[in-house]
Amino acid sequence: MKQLSRVLGLVVFMASLALMAWWWVTLAGRTTAGGGVSAAIEDAFLFSVFALHHSLLARPWAKQRVRRVLPEDLVRTSYVWIGSLLLIAVCLFWQPVGGSVYATKGAWALPLYAVQLVGVAVGTLAVRRISVRELAGLTPPGRVDELEFGGPYRLVRHPLYLGWVLVFFGTPHMTGDRLLFALVSTIYLIIAMPFEEAGLHRQFGERYLEYRRMVPWRLIPYIH
Repeated sequence: MKQLSRVLGLVVFMASLALMAWWWVTLAGRTTAGGGVSAAIEDAFLFSVFALHHSLLARPWAKQRVRRVLPEDLVRTSYVWIGSLLLIAVCLFWQPVGGSVYATKGAWALPLYAVQLVGVAVGTLAVRRISVRELAGLTPPGRVDELEFGGPYRLVRHPLYLGWVLVFFGTPHMTGDRLLFALVSTIYLIIAMPFEEAGLHRQFGERYLEYRRMVPWRLIPYIH
């Protein structure tokens, strides 16, 4: 039963990512008139619910509460389940903002496509370092406990987030919905990073401080 829960969690996790990709390409790419500021406020709140889950349920005190009702090896799985369902809800209930910020075509769009490809590459390398199995809740607790130093983690301390920023801000056609999603999600990442790093410091101690000295940039080299 536990293994079935993990496998189904992986299915929901992958489905949420596929839905988000479809939403970004199709619905978020619309330029027809939308709800404007009121829609933007609703969407920001909707994404905040998704973001708060990722931040709050990752905290040790929240995990302790989850352990009271679930076995230890299903804590991560439940986190993935809830996060994936919330991401699906963001895509399904997003209110159109509308409008077009800019649109590039032909040769002018190539540099932006290149930025997105770099983002995909950086994100993929980061995921390979920490393992898809861990992200999807398939790896039992205690299996992934090494501090990652290699690959894109030599560039910035949060390469997966860097990939996210490059992909979403690198779009050749920036609509109102795409800009709002990119801004709100990036603001969340910037706010969440110090809390994540505090947790890593508690887990790895001096080793993590050494890593921070080796790699001073959190998100963007020489900027942040």
